[in-house]
Amino acid sequence: MKERSQNNGPVFIVGSPRSGTTLLQYILRSHPRISMPTGESHYIIPLYRNAHKFGDLGNKENVRKVLEEMYRISPEFLDTDLQGMRFDIEELSAELAQKKCDSIPAIIAAIFEKNAAGEGKVRWGDKTPYYVLHMKTIIELFPNAQIIHLIRDGRDCALSMFARGREFGVYNSYHAAKYWQQYVETGKEVGRTLGTGAYLDLKYEDILADQLSAMKKICAFLGEDFDHSLINFEKSSIAGKTPLLQKDVQKDNAGKWRTKMTRTQIRVFESAAGDTLAQNGYELLTSARRFPLPLRAALRTHNRFMTWYNRKFGKALR
Repeated sequence: MKERSQNNGPVFIVGSPRSGTTLLQYILRSHPRISMPTGESHYIIPLYRNAHKFGDLGNKENVRKVLEEMYRISPEFLDTDLQGMRFDIEELSAELAQKKCDSIPAIIAAIFEKNAAGEGKVRWGDKTPYYVLHMKTIIELFPNAQIIHLIRDGRDCALSMFARGREFGVYNSYHAAKYWQQYVETGKEVGRTLGTGAYLDLKYEDILADQLSAMKKICAFLGEDFDHSLINFEKSSIAGKTPLLQKDVQKDNAGKWRTKMTRTQIRVFESAAGDTLAQNGYELLTSARRFPLPLRAALRTHNRFMTWYNRKFGKALR
């Protein structure tokens, strides 16, 4: 394939949990130029925050310490989600030291680049939803990075988080709404400061409604040629936590909250995050106003109690 003179910087997919970021990850990793590991890295922000603890990274032993910490944070990702390389700390320490990768971003980029090369691709990416809260740091680390912020109706996100409450610590509609609202509003607020070349927000529902148009929009943002592999993308070979990845895009996977949430759950969610829903083009079903402080406090207390209970006893209350 002929090389292009476009931005070959990293591509980050971010957003609120359960916003469809994994679907977009699998779609983009089918592009002939883009390597997108199948899991979530999680280690970029912690490594950067603790860079001072590793000392001079011109020293091979200190590079090893970085890799060991990387593995401590994300062993499954490094063992199973890098499709183009084997994460061997001993070999990588020597290789990165020889290449003079003497900073945290240089080490991180070198590993993703090595993985991309092993897949026969020239551009790397990462899907870790919570990086939406750290987009300025991502751009500081990788100045030529481009970030795609995926936004989904928060009420559908809430349904999905309820099904996996212990993972996200979400046990009522109020907490789900505030959780979703923080991710969406932080992403959009910071995104406005990054500019259209570095940041794109896209609705999950737009991918469901017209996958072709959505993928062409993403390719235009990334400066990539559209490829039909983005429509007939490679599906996951295992159901895992997202069984829909074994199928084509499910156009009806939206608006489930209308029948699966109770009227009270909808009212609570919309009272907490109605403005954010409306600002992002989502219809409100109720005219709920903000709940009084005592009720909000009670809902926060309920969520804290449920979180404590499930950590202590390892099962959900029924």
